[in-house]
Amino acid sequence: MDAAEYTNIAALEAEHWYYAGKRQFVREWIQRVRPPRRDDVLLDCGAGTGRFAEEMAALCRVLVLDDHEEALRILRTRFKPEQILSLAGDRVPLPDASLEYVTALDVLEHVPDDAAVVNGFHRLLKPGGLAVVTVPASMALWSDWDVALHHFRRYNRPQLRALFPADQWDVLHANYTNVLVYPAVWAVRKWRALTSGPKRPASGATRSEDKIPARPVNAFLRAQFTRLAHWRLPFPFGVSLVLVARRRG
Repeated sequence: MDAAEYTNIAALEAEHWYYAGKRQFVREWIQRVRPPRRDDVLLDCGAGTGRFAEEMAALCRVLVLDDHEEALRILRTRFKPEQILSLAGDRVPLPDASLEYVTALDVLEHVPDDAAVVNGFHRLLKPGGLAVVTVPASMALWSDWDVALHHFRRYNRPQLRALFPADQWDVLHANYTNVLVYPAVWAVRKWRALTSGPKRPASGATRSEDKIPARPVNAFLRAQFTRLAHWRLPFPFGVSLVLVARRRG
């Protein structure tokens, strides 16, 4: 991402329904499927500002991984040097089967070879270890926001599940989220494309994604995000996707 986008996220993520809701339901899925113990190790890939890992540090040992200097600068203010990792070439510098948890919150869409990244998760996790992934959903929602964040793609559920083959993973949950707000998000982004062009990275001052709604609206949107993220809904669309998978073997 551009350096300015880290500034935008840092200013919003504590309260904004999307960022706060995403962290909440990922924590809830981890607690539900494999409650952490103090000696368990969680690696947050593409840790960004490190807020999610900082919250998880109350439950287990955490490591953070990022390869953007702006993110690393922020991470150095929140974590000890030995907790901060950078890629060694295209490889995470950790031993095989050394982790209980890997999380990647809106990360896979940023990398050209997402299958290779998921293979890396499999290498790092112990048998029975848990991967929790979130991604933006539906190419129909592609907009200047995706361009500004340097996304390669948005996903549908079959695409995301295909990254976790059945001989390597037990997929415990793969579901669209933010289903209720999909029509509004679609309308806003199509209107913005008509008025300013779909490929122009819009400034953070004008994008609706960079504004925290009024408190009651923000609370409602966060509630629908976190609650519906646990349900298997029949809808074939959503603004986001969440996948929870256990490493086999």
